[in-house]
Amino acid sequence: MNFTLPKNVLNIISKMESNGFQCYTVGGCVRDMILGLTPKDYDLTTNAKPDEIISIFKDYKIIDAGIKHGTVAVIIDYEVYEITTYRIDGDYEDNRHPKNVEFTTSLKEDLARRDFTVNAMAYNPSEGVIDYFNGQEDLKYKAIRCVGEPDKRFKEDALRILRALRFASTYNFSVEFNTYNAIAKNKELLNNISKERIATELVKTLCGENCSYILRRFKDVFAVIIPEISTMFHYEQNTPHHNKTLWKHTVSCVKHIDNDPILRMTMLLHDIGKPMSENKDENGVSHFRGHEKTGAGIAKIILERLRYPKDFTETVVNLISIHDLRIQPDRIIIKKVLKNIGSDNFSMLMKIQMADVLSQSSYHQQEKIDKLDKVNSIFRDIMDNDECFSLKYLKVNGSDLMGCGMSKGKIIGDTLNLLLNKVIENTLINDKETLLQYVRKNVI
Repeated sequence: MNFTLPKNVLNIISKMESNGFQCYTVGGCVRDMILGLTPKDYDLTTNAKPDEIISIFKDYKIIDAGIKHGTVAVIIDYEVYEITTYRIDGDYEDNRHPKNVEFTTSLKEDLARRDFTVNAMAYNPSEGVIDYFNGQEDLKYKAIRCVGEPDKRFKEDALRILRALRFASTYNFSVEFNTYNAIAKNKELLNNISKERIATELVKTLCGENCSYILRRFKDVFAVIIPEISTMFHYEQNTPHHNKTLWKHTVSCVKHIDNDPILRMTMLLHDIGKPMSENKDENGVSHFRGHEKTGAGIAKIILERLRYPKDFTETVVNLISIHDLRIQPDRIIIKKVLKNIGSDNFSMLMKIQMADVLSQSSYHQQEKIDKLDKVNSIFRDIMDNDECFSLKYLKVNGSDLMGCGMSKGKIIGDTLNLLLNKVIENTLINDKETLLQYVRKNVI
């Protein structure tokens, strides 16, 4: 099996070999090349010691921040290439990092310390793929399997639990039986992992093609990092609009929306407020009035705890708070909603509501779909025709109003909003002179 490597990677390998050392691309780039994908980056491994690597590339800019763990970064043509000495990891004391590393001359020993068989392969053009742990077979059968003893791998580094789920989600793989059992056994170790690392892996997992399978199969693992979701697992919604438990509905919503981080996270948490908002009517049917506001509050706590960026958190929380907004297929109504939430949020809201409806029962489902299609069609037409729904589309601004003799202050903003509402309601044409004439006659 031969692959086409980038010129700089070939030059690094050639330079190392011409100096008497072994050198291979390793890990994820080998996995992706076998799968026919283009790697995002290329890591390399060698039997050369860090000081020897530095000596060989003395004419290049070097970053030696990772030298303690045997990694030297070489910058070639503005690209960073990490070259790491074969190593054996020492004891892990915090379920994340080895206390120390020991260099070795054995490529096999280096590969044996890695997480999964599909990530434990090496390659160079002269020798082809080096695969001591049957990674190619696991790629063929789409299986995530630990290198060596799974229980030990996860106790060494608990983040590997989420990495296993992320790889299975992203590459549409299943998790091998013994690896699955070890994940279930060690899931509580995730409490020892930094929130930032958990947040990164969670979003990548949610955006995977196989995410719905992972959310169903490993819900107890996700409950370790987001305990609030556990109330959804067996929660019956007890309404004709739903024929699934709250968790199965949630998983289906995630599956039915674009694999965008904001949209996937929104769907994961959009109904998390339902159990706290339930009320039953005289017929025993459940209603969840206000669940979107309750859910938004819970989501904010979760996302801040996981230390997601402020803008990400605010967007998700806002979308959850409006996800149940019922919009009629009326041009004026749609423009008023656009004025309040903006076109980007409106576009995402349409996707959120469609995913929600597609994950409900057949009760009035087609009517809901048809209504959403009509709303979305009007929205697209408004956008395509640059119709006015916000102040930035209004043909007058504050300077124009002051030119008519209006003084600075709150009255400027109030007048602009008055004009905008009249344009939205079609009682005034969005024409500069028409708008100013109305102001002169009715405001000043």
